[in-house]
Amino acid sequence: MINTTDRYALAAQEDRCAPRTKISIPAQLRASGGRPFRTVVHDLSISGFSAAAINRMHVGQFCWLTLPGLESLQAEVVWWDNCIAGCAFSELLSPIVHDNILARYSGGGTVYRPVA
Repeated sequence: MINTTDRYALAAQEDRCAPRTKISIPAQLRASGGRPFRTVVHDLSISGFSAAAINRMHVGQFCWLTLPGLESLQAEVVWWDNCIAGCAFSELLSPIVHDNILARYSGGGTVYRPVA
């Protein structure tokens, strides 16, 4: 039997199951057991994100990202390097929500998703 959690983690980080878009979004990040702090999301995909983290975050630690106008999104830290945390969402972000966020912060206004 295949563990879907392990498959998801592998696909999200190794294969980059979704393209990551470089972007700059002001947000809040809260590590498990900590207080929320202001951050900037540097890239975003339906499977995860990277963001500035003023305090050391540890692989496997749960966190919550709050983007403007959205509820907190649970994620797990998969890497931390030089005050940047890379995280995989616990549940994939809806492509519609993802595209709306990109349209709002990319400056272009419209996001075109390739047809598979």
